[in-house]
Amino acid sequence: MIKRIILFITSALVFFGCSENRSDYLKVYNWSSYIDETLIEDFEQWYKEQTGENIEVIYQTFDINETMLSKIEKGKEDYDVVCPSDYIIERMLQHDLLLPIDKDFGDTPNYIDSNVAPYIRDRFNEMVGNGKNANDYAVGYMWGTTGFLYNAAYVDPEDVSSWKAIHNPKYADKIIIKDSPRDIYSQIITYVRQDDLKAGKVTLDDLMHYTTDEDLLAVEEFMKEAKKLVAGWEADFGKEQMIQERAWINLTWSGDAVWAIEEGQEMGIDLRYSTPKEGFTVWFDGWVIPKYAGNTKAAKYWINFMSRPDVVIRNVDVTGYVSCSGAKEVLEAFIDESLPEIDLSYFFGPEASAVSVDPVLYPDASDIAHSAMEHDWGDNTHKLIEMWARVKGSNADATTVVVISVFFSALIGFALYRKIYQYRKYARRRARRKMASKR
Repeated sequence: MIKRIILFITSALVFFGCSENRSDYLKVYNWSSYIDETLIEDFEQWYKEQTGENIEVIYQTFDINETMLSKIEKGKEDYDVVCPSDYIIERMLQHDLLLPIDKDFGDTPNYIDSNVAPYIRDRFNEMVGNGKNANDYAVGYMWGTTGFLYNAAYVDPEDVSSWKAIHNPKYADKIIIKDSPRDIYSQIITYVRQDDLKAGKVTLDDLMHYTTDEDLLAVEEFMKEAKKLVAGWEADFGKEQMIQERAWINLTWSGDAVWAIEEGQEMGIDLRYSTPKEGFTVWFDGWVIPKYAGNTKAAKYWINFMSRPDVVIRNVDVTGYVSCSGAKEVLEAFIDESLPEIDLSYFFGPEASAVSVDPVLYPDASDIAHSAMEHDWGDNTHKLIEMWARVKGSNADATTVVVISVFFSALIGFALYRKIYQYRKYARRRARRKMASKR
């Protein structure tokens, strides 16, 4: 902790024009709560062992893709490695804001190419990069799905098998929705265009690109109707509302669902996760080296280190999110023989066609077949933002105000609690794996 404080002060000096040698520092810009922070010091030691050079990591976090992008695009910040989402990777490629990742590490093993899952490589091939292949400029970090986290004590599983669930009056004032226009649009469009999907007139991938103003209007009307039942829009507190049973349904990301489900189990609350039958999105976050990076050598070593199987497992344990690594060790770490077998051959290869793994972490192949990846809307992005603003409106209802008030009053305590919980969870999982290895 003391070292992290010292590094924070050091980072202030570096970021505000200190004339330190940039080869001594690695500036990392990542999502908040998206790493096992003990790995930062481990990387510094490993880098010294591999290169013979000292390095100090200046670690900063962001909560919105566009905030990160603006700093690089407009401010020309010299971050060395950042972790944008799929559509932002597309935008950065199109605007020539990324450097190719050199994967020559000399005597150090190349963990990137040896461990990346074929599924991830194929999805990155789908990114629209102005003639550039995203796999040359980005390495997958975490991935997941978007769906419904729900309380099985109050919610019928059949109801949350469709996006129509947020129109169900049974759940009035018990619904929390991610305050994320792109993620919400990409789910609801699969519902409002389901007849065309069934008829083969469009594909899920077609719907993930900007289509028509008519589609935007259809999603807007659907969400305005849902708004009558929604208790609040959330950025990071939906899972807390769920484990406290203030909400029964949360339209959210699978990583948040994993966190809430595990916490709920300890409190005797039966939370589950569902990806609706109409279709859903898969999302990806990946490491990239921005155009204005000041230490590309350390950046590529950071990405390589984060792709090492043991590091991958530690990050998944602490964050609750799922790695893009298809390493055998990663699969073995998350096998749970108490669970039914599912088909993960698309991700880990033919030998994983029947493995016992939590389907919230890794969806079965039959479910993945009904998924698509979101894409950048380019110049039409403003239409999406404007639509979302109209959905939410300028006046929050009373319930929303209460929810937000409760959230901010508990923010500091919850952040501390989450840190403690993450490391407790890591310790428990590590202990379970040690016990399993002795059987």
